[in-house]
Amino acid sequence: MPIIATFAGIVIRMYFLESEHNPPHIHCEYGELGAAIDIRTLQILDGFLPTKEHRLVAEWMQIHQEELLDIWDTQVFRKLPPL
Repeated sequence: MPIIATFAGIVIRMYFLESEHNPPHIHCEYGELGAAIDIRTLQILDGFLPTKEHRLVAEWMQIHQEELLDIWDTQVFRKLPPL
């Protein structure tokens, strides 16, 4: 799973498999914790992140929402700047 960005100890990844399911989402890892977060709603779909880290990821996702959706739609990997 390619790394899209890293910041504040958080690793952001996105699957690049034809079998990956909707809604469009990213996977976040923070230490041993992890969560899948919806790109459009910024809500956690699965897993857990502490409130502070979820807020940081949501802020970053808002800044890069269009780019994240483009990566999801095109499956063309590129790194995005950190928060």
